[in-house]
Amino acid sequence: MRDIVRDYVIEHLADDDAVLVIDETGFLKQGKASCGVARQYTGSAGKITNCQIGVFAACVSCHGHAFIDRALYLPKEWTDDPDRLKAAYAPPDTGFATKPKLATRMIARATVAPVPFKWVAGDTVYGVGDIEQQLRRAGKGWLIPCSKRFEGI
Repeated sequence: MRDIVRDYVIEHLADDDAVLVIDETGFLKQGKASCGVARQYTGSAGKITNCQIGVFAACVSCHGHAFIDRALYLPKEWTDDPDRLKAAYAPPDTGFATKPKLATRMIARATVAPVPFKWVAGDTVYGVGDIEQQLRRAGKGWLIPCSKRFEGI
């Protein structure tokens, strides 16, 4: 389904000057059975709380914007517990990946698709390291704000 949505976005919103936006959001949860749920920081609540975290990629162009990829962040307490992963129906080969690593995978999928974009924008969680190197090799630009907060935007 992810690839079908991405292909639709390429067909209708594609632009060589598009920006790929990487960001995360938290989904507040009450229990602990939902895959990936843990006490962790989420900007959605502005604090550490019980939640899941999703990392998302959106394509933004002069023609519009739409999500093209997503990944559920799984804390180590989940990936280190095969029984818990199995009970939540996670794929058997699921391993730990940082949020920047999830973003790197999404950028790679977008590049291979190929989603036309000139820049990637993300907040400071995604740093510079691997993502910046990946984008430099692909001839793409990388924008991160100097603050994690997007006040007034």
